[in-house]
Amino acid sequence: MNKTARNLVKLALLALPATALGQQPSSTSDTWSLGVGAAAIDSPYAGEGTRVRPFPLIGYEGERVFLRGVSGGVHLYESGQFTLDALLSVRLDGFDISDLGRTELLANGVDPALLSDRDDGIDAGFRAGISSTWGAIALEAVHDISDTSDGYQISLDYRYTWLLDRSRLTTNVGASWMSSALADYYFGILDEEVARGVAAYAPGSALVPRLGLTLTQPIGKSKWQLLGSIEYRFLPGELSDSPLLEPGSEGVGRVLLGLSRRF
Repeated sequence: MNKTARNLVKLALLALPATALGQQPSSTSDTWSLGVGAAAIDSPYAGEGTRVRPFPLIGYEGERVFLRGVSGGVHLYESGQFTLDALLSVRLDGFDISDLGRTELLANGVDPALLSDRDDGIDAGFRAGISSTWGAIALEAVHDISDTSDGYQISLDYRYTWLLDRSRLTTNVGASWMSSALADYYFGILDEEVARGVAAYAPGSALVPRLGLTLTQPIGKSKWQLLGSIEYRFLPGELSDSPLLEPGSEGVGRVLLGLSRRF
């Protein structure tokens, strides 16, 4: 799938709830939210610094269909505290080589003129979850369907939410196992780059733990709300040793801020 086709699929993801809504019976529980947000990522890639990515905050929660930012899906099965969902999501891990530091890459022994950009991907898969008074556990498995990395990822997460008056504070602890194809694409040296003369580097599969905290705060008695979240991913040695990264990079920090309105 070329880059134009991938961009069309990303736009289709944003239109997913409108399309699916027309195929579902109307429900008084259907809710929409629209807004804008921006994520600041402390990039571990050599010389890139902080990466800022604005994006629309589009949400829909229906009886069967849901859309949450850049991911959406369908509830396949629900029984008591157990749910099984089919998922489609955008992987925003791509980067342009021109955004990296030439001096820093050369110091790592890599000529940026011989490197290729890494594209964002589109993943599809399933998520199973169990929730109770003690929190929620989710197991998710997704595979790249955009011919970007052709890799897959398996994630396990635990979440717990405190209700503070009208605010919601959610903690998240989890880990993702990246397949060798996925890790090699975003952290390794591609075969085409090796053919140009870049020294080979393939980290192989990797386990990436993470911690996160999310706060949603309603604005007065209106339907507007503020969203803020922080997350830190711990990079194992096989990823942090990549010649594409800053020496000594041990993790990736992300801060997200957003404003949205419910309808």
